[in-house]
Amino acid sequence: MIEKVSVVTLGCEKNLVDSEIMSGLIHQRGFSLVEKPEDATVIIVNTCGFIDAAKEESVNTILNLAELKDTSRLKALIVSGCLTQRYKKELMEEMPEIDGIVGTGDFHRINDIIDEALRGRKPVYVGNPVFNYEENLPRLLSTPRHTAYVKIAEGCDNACTFCSIPIMRGQFRSRSIESILAEVKMLADQGVKEISLIAQDSTNYGTDLYEGFKLPELLNRVSEVPGIAWVRLHYAYPGFFTDELIEAISNNPKVCNYIDMPLQHSEDSILKRMRRPGRQRDVRELVGKIRSRIPEVALRTSMIVGFPGETEEDFEKLCEFVREIKFDRLGVFTYSQEEDTPASRLPNQLSDEVKQFRQNTLMEIQREVAKDNASKYVGRTIDVLVERYDGRSDVFIGRSQFDAPEVDGEVYISNCPVQIGEISKVRITHAYEYDLSGEGIA
Repeated sequence: MIEKVSVVTLGCEKNLVDSEIMSGLIHQRGFSLVEKPEDATVIIVNTCGFIDAAKEESVNTILNLAELKDTSRLKALIVSGCLTQRYKKELMEEMPEIDGIVGTGDFHRINDIIDEALRGRKPVYVGNPVFNYEENLPRLLSTPRHTAYVKIAEGCDNACTFCSIPIMRGQFRSRSIESILAEVKMLADQGVKEISLIAQDSTNYGTDLYEGFKLPELLNRVSEVPGIAWVRLHYAYPGFFTDELIEAISNNPKVCNYIDMPLQHSEDSILKRMRRPGRQRDVRELVGKIRSRIPEVALRTSMIVGFPGETEEDFEKLCEFVREIKFDRLGVFTYSQEEDTPASRLPNQLSDEVKQFRQNTLMEIQREVAKDNASKYVGRTIDVLVERYDGRSDVFIGRSQFDAPEVDGEVYISNCPVQIGEISKVRITHAYEYDLSGEGIA
């Protein structure tokens, strides 16, 4: 009997890439991949362990899927990813429903783990999180065929006091330019048009391999791959954002005018306790420089509210900072007290009620900012990557270069002149809080 395997992915895009590689290895082995967990004889849950809410979601997903052992054909439930890297002992002791676990540095051994789990051995493959995949590993995309993520580095060396990523993913390590280009070429041959380069800290790319910041060179070389129309950059650490990188984005028409640069806070006292680079003056100077040299840029950032010791005055100043800077995209997270991180031991931890109130308040401010920002597109013609068709509304739906997959807004297109997966010219007629609508131009 051929085992049927379902891979369930939680968490970030980096986890998604890991799942796609596991799926490729499983397919290469000859197992059958199925989309619905209830149809599977083996389920792999690729977990997130970044903050409490993600850990809770991971645990609940594992427990819910374990019920399929009683109601379906499920033989083995395997758990992978960040949660297992951090809590392998606790998971195996407290969750007997789990038949095997694999950490972030060992997922390339997934077929061995499946074999052992099916034999009832309850394998634990969690070593040091040092594995860095290369292009020779098979990969099955779970994204639409026109867009894909490419991981350019793994781990992080920045040691922010609130973050557990180094515990789960290890120290920063870049892939070679040659390996990345080989993967991008393979993806382009499959019809991918948009490449999103991802890393926990993309701006530090190359410093461990080449003794210098190589992200500008990488952006330019990826954009030269035939068939690639857009190159998108994620998770740019502000401390390493060089003038050369700004010029690479500004001068290369294939590099999206889109920068995802998590800042985490505006106030110097909080940034210092977070162990973040620079201070508010440096952030303002960097944002001003980016916007002056890339006038059409869309800036996405994230903020953490409720960090230990954040006063009401600190929060009010953060709100004013967001109103003034007018980020195009903003995510707001409540501080999560993660064990084994320096911030978890800081005094003046705030209540969940205060953190939730501040998150809601800041997002309400951003809603108004986003609506004002979106209005500037009305009357303009922009390029839109068409992604799907909504038959009920008789409109096509896509994204501009200013919007990343899943997390940002969309463009609703009437009279679309191209097929799904192609880039269309769209004249924008209406702007909403986060989305746009317009007419396709032949």
